[in-house]
Amino acid sequence: MTLEQLHLLFLEHPVICTDTRKITENCLFFALKGPNFNGNAFASEALDKGASYAIIDEAEHNTSDKSILVDDVLTTLQNLATLHRQSCQAKVIALTGSNGKTTTKELINEVLSKKYKTIATKGNLNNHIGVPLTLLSIEEDTEIAVVEMGANHKKEIAQLCEIAQPDFGYITNFGKAHLEGFGGVEGVIQGKSELYNHLTAHNKYIFLNADDPIQLEKLGNYIKKFGFSGDNPQYFNIQFKSADPFVALEFEDVRVDTQLVGKYNFPNACAAITMGKYFNVPSTDIKEALEVYQPKNNRSQVLEQNGYQIILDAYNANPTSMKAALENFRNMAAETKTLVLGDMFELGRDAEKEHQAIADLAKEMEFENVFLVGENFWKVQSSFQIFKSFDDLKNFVGNNPPKKGSILIKGSRGMALERVLDYL
Repeated sequence: MTLEQLHLLFLEHPVICTDTRKITENCLFFALKGPNFNGNAFASEALDKGASYAIIDEAEHNTSDKSILVDDVLTTLQNLATLHRQSCQAKVIALTGSNGKTTTKELINEVLSKKYKTIATKGNLNNHIGVPLTLLSIEEDTEIAVVEMGANHKKEIAQLCEIAQPDFGYITNFGKAHLEGFGGVEGVIQGKSELYNHLTAHNKYIFLNADDPIQLEKLGNYIKKFGFSGDNPQYFNIQFKSADPFVALEFEDVRVDTQLVGKYNFPNACAAITMGKYFNVPSTDIKEALEVYQPKNNRSQVLEQNGYQIILDAYNANPTSMKAALENFRNMAAETKTLVLGDMFELGRDAEKEHQAIADLAKEMEFENVFLVGENFWKVQSSFQIFKSFDDLKNFVGNNPPKKGSILIKGSRGMALERVLDYL
């Protein structure tokens, strides 16, 4: 079966499943492989559960006339996504960066959906499997697709760009994320910039934060760009007003009071505004979209619980986002402030240095009620309360609850620090 024939089959059955636990009637099952699973072994089960066809790449599992044998299932899925993207009229906006990708994607989608039929990456399905699945969710009447791209090593964004072939792109920032895979901060800049490289090579449009010196340096002479800035008159002007705790901003004499915590979310909102202006979304609609959006999934959520105001930012963490969160928390008005900070992952040889730097920064900012938890924080030199494991933390907090007031909870996803809410 040719790729074109498979695409026609997909148009008849436009739902892709890769997990037999989530099979829907008449879907196409793609038998992907991973370190600990082989989808080929589940092809018959997928068909029994209602899948119309199973795409496999091992001949021994080709036991049904509803099985389609290909050379490589993942490559086929990616090529199918590219072909589908090429056959649709939707414009594709690609988005990457070290911090804030998912929030920015959600904000862009909120704004653009005020005027257009849009689709966007679900959750953070932003890798070599998630990006194709997002592209395959584009429908005939979709006008704009907002596609998030994640990476933890070089060449990954370049590959995702080849699959998605974006018309527009935006990089949120360059930070100390995935240092182990990228080989350092310069590697992060090179890896994320693969999006810019692809767009400039294909003469496509770029959105940029003109207050970011790295972006400005790389794109200053590129013509097809539209950016935002607080003080550079060459770019669309957006003014930061406050963040205590929620971000307030102003553009074109329109004040926007968001439900986003922290000044670090200001450029994320600015990106959504900038794209809204480029695509001619009315300013009043942009304001409404940003003001109704509420963060979720442990991303800078503000919760009230048992007399505490909790900033729950436990979806992920790296040195750059951790520093930004501490700076924002320091500037908030609160009588009592408590930090609960968990390990930052994927820092490789920089792990010890970066965790020590965060502990030192918290001390420098004169935070007094500080709980550090995790194998990496356990190694730092500090006068703060340090716990090697979450169990140690929960036992202590359960018996010694923090003073009532504001609490910032932040750590990498693997720490799952939202669990501490059960013990406050």
